[in-house]
Amino acid sequence: MHGPLAKSPPPRPTGAAELAHVESWLFDMDNTLYPASVNLFAQIDRRMEAYVGRLLGIDREAARVVQKRYFHEHGTTLRGLMLSHGVDPQDFLGFVHDIDFSVLVPDPGLRASLLALPGRRFVFTNGDLPYAERVLAALGILDCFDAIHDIEAMGFHPKPDDRAYDGIIARFGLNPERTLFAEDMAHNLMPAKARGMTTLWVNNGSERGAHGHSPAFIDHETADLGDFLGSLFS
Repeated sequence: MHGPLAKSPPPRPTGAAELAHVESWLFDMDNTLYPASVNLFAQIDRRMEAYVGRLLGIDREAARVVQKRYFHEHGTTLRGLMLSHGVDPQDFLGFVHDIDFSVLVPDPGLRASLLALPGRRFVFTNGDLPYAERVLAALGILDCFDAIHDIEAMGFHPKPDDRAYDGIIARFGLNPERTLFAEDMAHNLMPAKARGMTTLWVNNGSERGAHGHSPAFIDHETADLGDFLGSLFS
């Protein structure tokens, strides 16, 4: 279940001039490029519970406890299952991403805002590439990005693992001080800020989105990514 929006000071106004230094734009995908309210991840949650239950021979309620514990401790349920049970990541990902994508609809406004951004655009997701491509295609924005940096490209070390950030920086030759990272999970912004990136918290009520929140590593905040990006060049 999605929690309430975190209470925080009103975000300061942002304009194109304030972000004129940005030449690379990184975007988390789930609950960032689409609203948390569509509950796409709720479907994945149920599939993960079923997978864990089948793997461990436990009922759905007990499986949910295990699944959430791994998510909280390791950044993704998959990472916990790999470390604790030697799970094949491709088997897990194929199973949990067999969901109904029809809840997603094209977002022309977001598409226009993404295409208006100067420089390069990347998706930086703890999901896998086939899943990411299906989500982005359903939103009508797949062709808006130069590349997708997925969990396999991270060596299955998910955000907020430092290796995930160092990997994307090295792979695409990013200058962190000229990079913005937008993400709905506040604690995933801390390693980005530590590397010099400008950070944008998409505070839209996603599960544990406010966990670890601190103004020390959050430069900008919005409840709607499309609105934020659209306001930059309107």
